[in-house]
Amino acid sequence: MTITLNHTIVPATDNRQAARFFASIMGLEESPPAGRDGHFAPVRINGTLTLDFMTVDDPVGVHLAFDVDPATFDEILTRLQQTGVPYGNHPAHPDNGRIDHPLCPRGLFFVDSARNLYEVMSPA
Repeated sequence: MTITLNHTIVPATDNRQAARFFASIMGLEESPPAGRDGHFAPVRINGTLTLDFMTVDDPVGVHLAFDVDPATFDEILTRLQQTGVPYGNHPAHPDNGRIDHPLCPRGLFFVDSARNLYEVMSPA
């Protein structure tokens, strides 16, 4: 059997706000609340992966990395710039405005209010 990741929990200070922020930057749609009492704010990444944002008292940020095609990278970069969300080319400097990633031709990092670090990488 092939193993695939089905979903992961992303800690948030406000699950709906965090899901909305992430979905808007990545060009994705939020799904309706899920789980017992709607405590998850899901965002479907693709056919096999969903991020379930969950409100927690003291969120500890996680690092999530995404491979995207060049056109999707351009769209994400444009949304970050248009909304004024800081981004950068290194996890220690996610606000330096650079996209010259150390591991790929173009890449960037950005963070949310719970200190989750998102990485977006493109082959060109």
